[in-house]
Amino acid sequence: MIDEAKIQMAAAHLLRGGLVVMPTETVYGLAADARNAAAVTRIFQAKGRPTFDPLIVHVADRDAAWDYGQPNDHALALAQAFWPGPLTLVLPRNPLMVPDIVTSGMETVGLRCPDHPLALRLLKESGLAVAAPSANMFGRISPTAIEHIGNQFDDFDALLLDGGACRVGVESTVVACLDQPTILRPGGVTSEQISAVCGCDVTIADTHGRAQHLPAPAPGMLASHYAPGKQLILREQGMPWPTGNEWGYCAFTGDDLPSDACHVEVLSDVADLAKAATGLFAALRRLDASSATRLCAELMPQRGLGIAINDRLMRAAGRG
Repeated sequence: MIDEAKIQMAAAHLLRGGLVVMPTETVYGLAADARNAAAVTRIFQAKGRPTFDPLIVHVADRDAAWDYGQPNDHALALAQAFWPGPLTLVLPRNPLMVPDIVTSGMETVGLRCPDHPLALRLLKESGLAVAAPSANMFGRISPTAIEHIGNQFDDFDALLLDGGACRVGVESTVVACLDQPTILRPGGVTSEQISAVCGCDVTIADTHGRAQHLPAPAPGMLASHYAPGKQLILREQGMPWPTGNEWGYCAFTGDDLPSDACHVEVLSDVADLAKAATGLFAALRRLDASSATRLCAELMPQRGLGIAINDRLMRAAGRG
Protein backbone atom coordinates (compact mmCIF):
# COMPACT_ATOMS: atom_id res chain seq x y z
CA MET A 1 0.00 0.00 0.00
CA ILE A 2 1.49 3.32 -1.09
CA ASP A 3 1.22 6.16 1.44
CA GLU A 4 0.23 9.02 -0.88
CA ALA A 5 0.74 11.65 1.82
CA LYS A 6 4.33 10.45 2.31
CA ILE A 7 4.91 10.48 -1.45
CA GLN A 8 3.61 14.05 -1.69
CA MET A 9 5.85 15.08 1.21
CA ALA A 10 8.88 13.47 -0.45
CA ALA A 11 8.09 15.07 -3.81
CA ALA A 12 7.83 18.51 -2.20
CA HIS A 13 11.14 17.88 -0.40
CA LEU A 14 12.85 17.08 -3.73
CA LEU A 15 11.35 20.18 -5.35
CA ARG A 16 12.81 22.30 -2.53
CA GLY A 17 16.27 20.85 -3.20
CA GLY A 18 16.15 18.20 -0.47
CA LEU A 19 17.43 14.61 -0.43
CA VAL A 20 15.17 11.55 -0.36
CA VAL A 21 16.17 7.93 0.27
CA MET A 22 13.98 6.01 -2.18
CA PRO A 23 13.55 2.28 -2.78
CA THR A 24 14.18 0.71 -6.16
CA GLU A 25 14.09 -2.91 -7.26
CA THR A 26 17.92 -3.03 -7.13
CA VAL A 27 19.07 -1.11 -4.02
CA TYR A 28 17.94 1.98 -2.10
CA GLY A 29 19.07 5.25 -3.68
CA LEU A 30 19.86 8.71 -2.31
CA ALA A 31 17.90 10.98 -4.63
CA ALA A 32 17.98 14.67 -5.55
CA ASP A 33 16.54 16.74 -8.38
CA ALA A 34 18.88 15.95 -11.28
CA ARG A 35 18.57 19.49 -12.72
CA ASN A 36 19.43 21.19 -9.42
CA ALA A 37 23.24 21.30 -9.24
CA ALA A 38 23.25 22.47 -5.61
CA ALA A 39 20.98 19.59 -4.56
CA VAL A 40 23.09 17.05 -6.46
CA THR A 41 26.23 18.42 -4.78
CA ARG A 42 24.66 17.53 -1.43
CA ILE A 43 24.48 13.87 -2.53
CA PHE A 44 28.27 13.84 -2.94
CA GLN A 45 28.70 15.54 0.42
CA ALA A 46 26.31 13.22 2.25
CA LYS A 47 27.92 10.05 0.86
CA GLY A 48 31.51 11.24 1.03
CA ARG A 49 31.60 10.46 -2.69
CA PRO A 50 34.26 12.01 -4.96
CA THR A 51 32.82 14.27 -7.64
CA PHE A 52 34.71 12.42 -10.36
CA ASP A 53 32.20 9.57 -9.89
CA PRO A 54 29.15 10.35 -12.11
CA LEU A 55 25.59 9.64 -11.03
CA ILE A 56 22.76 7.73 -12.71
CA VAL A 57 19.61 9.72 -13.51
CA HIS A 58 16.28 7.98 -12.80
CA VAL A 59 13.22 8.83 -14.88
CA ALA A 60 9.52 7.99 -14.71
CA ASP A 61 9.25 6.50 -18.23
CA ARG A 62 10.96 6.16 -21.60
CA ASP A 63 9.61 9.44 -23.00
CA ALA A 64 11.07 11.37 -20.06
CA ALA A 65 14.48 9.75 -20.59
CA TRP A 66 14.94 11.16 -24.09
CA ASP A 67 14.77 14.71 -22.70
CA TYR A 68 18.06 13.96 -20.92
CA GLY A 69 19.91 11.67 -23.34
CA GLN A 70 19.92 11.05 -27.08
CA PRO A 71 18.96 7.45 -27.91
CA ASN A 72 20.02 5.34 -30.87
CA ASP A 73 18.28 2.22 -32.19
CA HIS A 74 19.95 -0.09 -29.67
CA ALA A 75 18.99 2.17 -26.77
CA LEU A 76 15.38 2.41 -27.93
CA ALA A 77 15.15 -1.38 -28.22
CA LEU A 78 16.74 -1.99 -24.81
CA ALA A 79 14.50 0.58 -23.11
CA GLN A 80 11.44 -1.01 -24.71
CA ALA A 81 12.51 -4.46 -23.51
CA PHE A 82 13.79 -3.73 -19.99
CA TRP A 83 12.28 -0.48 -18.66
CA PRO A 84 11.07 -0.21 -16.02
CA GLY A 85 13.89 -2.42 -14.80
CA PRO A 86 17.51 -2.85 -13.67
CA LEU A 87 19.19 -1.46 -16.79
CA THR A 88 21.09 1.83 -17.14
CA LEU A 89 21.78 3.22 -20.63
CA VAL A 90 24.77 5.54 -21.13
CA LEU A 91 23.91 8.02 -23.89
CA PRO A 92 25.05 11.42 -25.20
CA ARG A 93 23.57 13.91 -22.74
CA ASN A 94 21.44 16.98 -23.30
CA PRO A 95 23.64 19.67 -21.66
CA LEU A 96 20.64 21.96 -21.21
CA MET A 97 18.97 19.37 -18.95
CA VAL A 98 21.88 17.64 -17.17
CA PRO A 99 24.33 19.72 -15.09
CA ASP A 100 28.05 18.90 -15.24
CA ILE A 101 28.04 17.82 -11.58
CA VAL A 102 25.78 14.86 -12.47
CA THR A 103 28.07 13.53 -15.21
CA SER A 104 31.43 14.60 -13.73
CA GLY A 105 31.87 16.78 -16.80
CA MET A 106 31.39 13.91 -19.26
CA GLU A 107 29.28 14.43 -22.37
CA THR A 108 27.33 11.25 -21.61
CA VAL A 109 24.70 10.46 -19.00
CA GLY A 110 23.48 7.21 -17.44
CA LEU A 111 19.68 6.89 -17.52
CA ARG A 112 17.28 4.31 -16.13
CA CYS A 113 13.62 3.83 -15.25
CA PRO A 114 13.34 1.95 -11.93
CA ASP A 115 10.87 -0.89 -11.46
CA HIS A 116 9.49 -0.06 -8.02
CA PRO A 117 6.01 1.39 -7.39
CA LEU A 118 7.19 3.92 -4.76
CA ALA A 119 10.04 5.19 -6.93
CA LEU A 120 7.75 5.57 -9.95
CA ARG A 121 5.07 7.35 -7.89
CA LEU A 122 7.70 9.73 -6.49
CA LEU A 123 9.04 10.52 -9.96
CA LYS A 124 5.57 11.11 -11.37
CA GLU A 125 4.33 13.13 -8.38
CA SER A 126 7.38 15.41 -8.42
CA GLY A 127 7.62 15.65 -12.21
CA LEU A 128 11.40 15.35 -11.80
CA ALA A 129 14.20 13.13 -12.94
CA VAL A 130 16.44 12.36 -9.97
CA ALA A 131 20.12 11.62 -9.63
CA ALA A 132 20.28 8.67 -7.24
CA PRO A 133 23.37 6.63 -6.37
CA SER A 134 23.09 3.92 -3.72
CA ALA A 135 22.13 5.25 -0.28
CA ASN A 136 25.30 4.24 1.58
CA MET A 137 28.56 5.86 2.50
CA PHE A 138 30.92 5.80 -0.47
CA GLY A 139 32.60 2.45 -1.08
CA ARG A 140 30.57 0.53 1.49
CA ILE A 141 27.90 -2.17 1.16
CA SER A 142 24.80 -1.05 -0.74
CA PRO A 143 21.49 -0.99 1.21
CA THR A 144 18.69 -3.37 0.22
CA ALA A 145 16.33 -2.58 3.13
CA ILE A 146 15.42 0.63 4.92
CA GLU A 147 17.02 -0.56 8.17
CA HIS A 148 20.40 -0.55 6.40
CA ILE A 149 20.18 3.27 6.13
CA GLY A 150 20.02 4.10 9.83
CA ASN A 151 20.71 7.73 10.69
CA GLN A 152 23.72 8.23 8.40
CA PHE A 153 22.02 11.02 6.41
CA ASP A 154 20.28 12.82 9.29
CA ASP A 155 22.72 15.73 9.09
CA PHE A 156 21.53 16.32 5.53
CA ASP A 157 17.82 16.21 6.39
CA ALA A 158 17.19 13.25 4.07
CA LEU A 159 13.61 11.98 4.05
CA LEU A 160 13.32 8.15 4.04
CA LEU A 161 10.75 6.17 2.04
CA ASP A 162 10.34 2.55 3.18
CA GLY A 163 9.59 0.29 0.23
CA GLY A 164 10.48 -3.03 1.83
CA ALA A 165 13.29 -5.34 0.74
CA CYS A 166 14.73 -4.76 -2.73
CA ARG A 167 13.67 -7.48 -5.17
CA VAL A 168 16.80 -7.70 -7.37
CA GLY A 169 19.43 -6.88 -4.76
CA VAL A 170 22.34 -5.87 -7.01
CA GLU A 171 22.66 -2.64 -8.94
CA SER A 172 21.55 -2.13 -12.52
CA THR A 173 23.49 -3.32 -15.53
CA VAL A 174 25.21 -0.31 -17.14
CA VAL A 175 25.35 -0.42 -20.95
CA ALA A 176 27.13 2.19 -23.06
CA CYS A 177 24.94 2.72 -26.13
CA LEU A 178 27.22 5.00 -28.10
CA ASP A 179 28.16 2.72 -31.01
CA GLN A 180 28.15 -1.01 -30.39
CA PRO A 181 26.50 -1.67 -26.99
CA THR A 182 29.07 -2.50 -24.30
CA ILE A 183 28.41 -3.56 -20.70
CA LEU A 184 30.35 -1.29 -18.33
CA ARG A 185 28.93 -2.90 -15.17
CA PRO A 186 27.17 -6.29 -14.93
CA GLY A 187 23.92 -6.17 -13.03
CA GLY A 188 20.28 -7.20 -12.92
CA VAL A 189 19.93 -7.70 -16.70
CA THR A 190 22.29 -10.32 -18.10
CA SER A 191 24.57 -10.03 -21.13
CA GLU A 192 22.61 -12.86 -22.79
CA GLN A 193 19.36 -10.90 -22.47
CA ILE A 194 20.96 -7.74 -23.87
CA SER A 195 22.53 -9.59 -26.81
CA ALA A 196 19.17 -11.16 -27.67
CA VAL A 197 17.47 -7.76 -27.88
CA CYS A 198 20.30 -6.04 -29.77
CA GLY A 199 20.79 -8.92 -32.20
CA CYS A 200 24.56 -8.85 -31.75
CA ASP A 201 27.23 -10.01 -29.33
CA VAL A 202 27.57 -7.61 -26.39
CA THR A 203 30.93 -7.54 -24.66
CA ILE A 204 31.61 -6.86 -20.99
CA ALA A 205 34.27 -4.13 -20.89
CA ASP A 206 37.54 -4.78 -19.09
CA THR A 207 39.19 -2.10 -16.95
CA HIS A 208 40.71 -0.41 -20.00
CA GLY A 209 37.41 -0.47 -21.85
CA ARG A 210 35.55 1.08 -18.93
CA ALA A 211 38.16 3.83 -18.63
CA GLN A 212 37.43 4.92 -22.19
CA HIS A 213 33.88 5.83 -21.15
CA LEU A 214 34.72 7.53 -17.84
CA PRO A 215 36.65 10.53 -16.48
CA ALA A 216 37.87 8.21 -13.69
CA PRO A 217 36.55 4.97 -12.19
CA ALA A 218 32.82 5.56 -11.85
CA PRO A 219 29.42 4.24 -10.69
CA GLY A 220 30.32 1.09 -8.76
CA MET A 221 33.43 0.54 -10.91
CA LEU A 222 36.24 1.28 -8.47
CA ALA A 223 38.65 -1.53 -7.59
CA SER A 224 37.42 -1.38 -3.99
CA HIS A 225 33.67 -0.89 -3.62
CA TYR A 226 30.67 -2.49 -1.86
CA ALA A 227 33.18 -3.31 0.88
CA PRO A 228 32.51 -4.54 4.45
CA GLY A 229 34.51 -2.94 7.24
CA LYS A 230 36.47 -6.17 7.80
CA GLN A 231 38.86 -7.53 5.22
CA LEU A 232 37.23 -10.00 2.82
CA ILE A 233 38.93 -12.75 0.83
CA LEU A 234 37.36 -14.83 -1.94
CA ARG A 235 37.13 -18.57 -2.57
CA GLU A 236 36.81 -20.17 -6.00
CA GLN A 237 34.24 -22.97 -6.12
CA GLY A 238 35.90 -26.31 -5.50
CA MET A 239 38.85 -24.82 -3.62
CA PRO A 240 39.31 -25.39 0.14
CA TRP A 241 37.70 -22.98 2.59
CA PRO A 242 40.04 -21.34 5.12
CA THR A 243 39.45 -22.98 8.49
CA GLY A 244 39.31 -21.77 12.05
CA ASN A 245 36.69 -20.41 14.45
CA GLU A 246 37.64 -16.82 13.63
CA TRP A 247 36.19 -17.13 10.11
CA GLY A 248 32.84 -15.98 8.77
CA TYR A 249 31.69 -17.42 5.45
CA CYS A 250 29.39 -16.18 2.69
CA ALA A 251 28.56 -19.30 0.64
CA PHE A 252 26.44 -19.97 -2.44
CA THR A 253 24.74 -23.25 -1.43
CA GLY A 254 26.65 -24.13 1.76
CA ASP A 255 27.22 -27.71 0.61
CA ASP A 256 30.87 -28.08 1.66
CA LEU A 257 31.43 -25.69 4.55
CA PRO A 258 33.83 -26.45 7.42
CA SER A 259 32.09 -27.15 10.73
CA ASP A 260 34.03 -24.72 12.91
CA ALA A 261 32.95 -21.40 11.40
CA CYS A 262 32.16 -18.42 13.61
CA HIS A 263 29.31 -17.25 11.32
CA VAL A 264 27.79 -18.56 8.06
CA GLU A 265 25.61 -16.88 5.43
CA VAL A 266 24.16 -19.16 2.71
CA LEU A 267 22.78 -17.25 -0.28
CA SER A 268 20.71 -20.07 -1.82
CA ASP A 269 20.58 -23.70 -0.70
CA VAL A 270 18.96 -24.56 -4.05
CA ALA A 271 21.66 -22.84 -6.19
CA ASP A 272 19.30 -20.08 -7.38
CA LEU A 273 21.42 -17.16 -8.65
CA ALA A 274 18.49 -14.73 -8.55
CA LYS A 275 17.92 -15.52 -4.86
CA ALA A 276 21.67 -15.20 -4.22
CA ALA A 277 21.71 -11.75 -5.85
CA THR A 278 18.70 -10.58 -3.83
CA GLY A 279 20.32 -11.54 -0.53
CA LEU A 280 23.97 -10.69 -1.26
CA PHE A 281 24.36 -7.25 0.30
CA ALA A 282 22.24 -8.06 3.36
CA ALA A 283 24.33 -11.20 3.92
CA LEU A 284 27.56 -9.22 3.69
CA ARG A 285 26.19 -6.74 6.24
CA ARG A 286 25.30 -9.52 8.70
CA LEU A 287 28.69 -11.13 8.17
CA ASP A 288 30.44 -7.82 8.84
CA ALA A 289 28.36 -7.29 12.01
CA SER A 290 29.09 -10.80 13.32
CA SER A 291 31.84 -11.71 15.78
CA ALA A 292 33.93 -13.20 12.96
CA THR A 293 37.24 -11.39 12.58
CA ARG A 294 38.12 -12.83 9.16
CA LEU A 295 35.69 -13.06 6.24
CA CYS A 296 35.59 -15.30 3.17
CA ALA A 297 33.03 -15.25 0.36
CA GLU A 298 32.50 -17.88 -2.30
CA LEU A 299 32.42 -16.82 -5.96
CA MET A 300 29.39 -17.83 -8.00
CA PRO A 301 29.27 -19.73 -11.29
CA GLN A 302 30.33 -17.24 -13.97
CA ARG A 303 27.04 -17.15 -15.86
CA GLY A 304 23.86 -15.05 -15.85
CA LEU A 305 23.42 -13.13 -12.60
CA GLY A 306 26.50 -14.91 -11.24
CA ILE A 307 28.60 -12.51 -13.33
CA ALA A 308 27.05 -9.49 -11.53
CA ILE A 309 27.41 -11.12 -8.10
CA ASN A 310 31.07 -11.97 -8.75
CA ASP A 311 31.70 -8.39 -9.92
CA ARG A 312 30.39 -7.09 -6.56
CA LEU A 313 32.34 -9.69 -4.57
CA MET A 314 35.58 -8.89 -6.40
CA ARG A 315 35.14 -5.20 -5.57
CA ALA A 316 34.14 -5.94 -1.99
CA ALA A 317 37.48 -7.75 -1.68
CA GLY A 318 39.37 -4.88 -3.37
CA ARG A 319 40.06 -6.93 -6.49
CA GLY A 320 37.86 -5.12 -9.01
